[in-house]
Amino acid sequence: MGPKPKGKTGTKGQKQIAEENKSTIQYYAMIMGAATAVYFIIRIFLLLESCTWWTWLVVAFTSVLYVGSYQLLSLMGRAKYSADTGALLDAGMDLNAESGTAEHLKDIIIMTAIVQTLSLITEYAWLLWLLIPGRAFYLLWTNILSPWIFAEAPEVDEKKQKKRERKAHRRF
Repeated sequence: MGPKPKGKTGTKGQKQIAEENKSTIQYYAMIMGAATAVYFIIRIFLLLESCTWWTWLVVAFTSVLYVGSYQLLSLMGRAKYSADTGALLDAGMDLNAESGTAEHLKDIIIMTAIVQTLSLITEYAWLLWLLIPGRAFYLLWTNILSPWIFAEAPEVDEKKQKKRERKAHRRF
């Protein structure tokens, strides 16, 4: 890697964020559509005899995941325009940010598309979905639970501690 550029790093403008959000949402819609189309074409024309109630149940769950993730992404990245002038007021959240809810939603969409496509080879591929709650628990543990449980007690100044003890002793 070359030397770091000097000065401030550039920030994105509202218009650029709005355009990128629109293209990001379209990109993930194409991923969902392609994975679903491939799945249904192969499943219906080649593997229809192997379909069971379980197959249709997980396909319904896949659809719920896709629709929910897509709707949340759309809601988060929705731009707000002025009713009078049509000028951009707010670009919405930056869906291409390095971390955050949008990143996790995009991961869910990608993981679901991979699992859906791999399930054409084996039904056990649906078990890969268990990686999603596993990752959620890992993030919950590393970011919230572990630091809270294993946090060191705050240091107390001896002078202040003795003063509190004297006040407590006087009350009783």
